[in-house]
This record gives sequence, structure tokens and C-alpha cells, in this order.
Amino acid sequence: MARQPDDKSAAKFSSDDSALIRELALLLDETSLTEIEIERAGLRLRVARNISVAATMPMPVHAVSAAPVAGAAVAAPAPADLSKHPGAVTSPMVGTAYWAPEPGAKPFIDVGSKVSVGQTLLIIEAMKTMNQIPSPRAGTVTQILIDDGQPVEFGEALVIIE
Repeated sequence: MARQPDDKSAAKFSSDDSALIRELALLLDETSLTEIEIERAGLRLRVARNISVAATMPMPVHAVSAAPVAGAAVAAPAPADLSKHPGAVTSPMVGTAYWAPEPGAKPFIDVGSKVSVGQTLLIIEAMKTMNQIPSPRAGTVTQILIDDGQPVEFGEALVIIE
């Protein structure tokens, strides 16, 4: 049989507890955290919010030129997971990808661009910091897989360099 709480230890919050809950809820919003748990003077309090996450597949934005190059072999079908492609450059962090150093500026790369090792391919903004993403290899950009200003995940394929 379930025991009812004593009147002295009833599960009601004092105005101080309510203020603490409000303060923690504001802290969740300010820091983009999903959960905070504290224990103070025997009171254990957990504040959490539900966040729904939708999975999306990156869509190729720019494709290789439709005109065949003389003497070029027919391209093999693309692998299902582009991050496994041998020429894929993947995101080293979660953030927002930008193709140019500032809005309206010329992009760092285009499809067909020749790149060298260490050349900046794009910028990923993470926590208000702009992080340049260098090319890990020399080659030609054959595909750009994301849009300018698009959120990216860790390990998501950004560019194909062959």
C-alpha cells in the first residue's frame, strides 16, 4: 500500500523553491542545456526540457558538370553514406557552415575548384567562433554537399575532393 506524505514533508514547494525552479529554467534557455539537476539542503531538484530531434539526410547541392570530359571514365554510383567516400571532407564539429568569409563575398571554393592541402574550404561557426576548415588533401572539388548557412553535425560530409 502506498504511503501518503506527512504534512510536514508534503511535496509542496516554498516560494524560495519556486524562484529556484524559475531561475534554473531561465538558465536552461540561456545556455541551451537540456537538463540541470542540483541538490541543496536535502532538496534534490531536476529541471529538464524535451527537445525533439529530426534526422535528415544531406542532399547534394552542387553536382558535377553534366558535360562529360573526353576520355573520362563513367563515375561509379555514389555510396549511400557520403561520409565514407574516400574523398569526403567531413565536419570536425557541430555548427553552421558558411562558404564565404562574409555575406555577399566570393565563396572559398566552387565545384571544379582546384584545392591544395591546408587551403580553407569553408568556415564553421560554433559557439560564436568562426573556425576555418582546411583541405586535408590536394585535388578538385567534385561535389559540395551542403548549403551556405546550413547547420552541420560532427562527421557530416561537407565536400568531395578527388
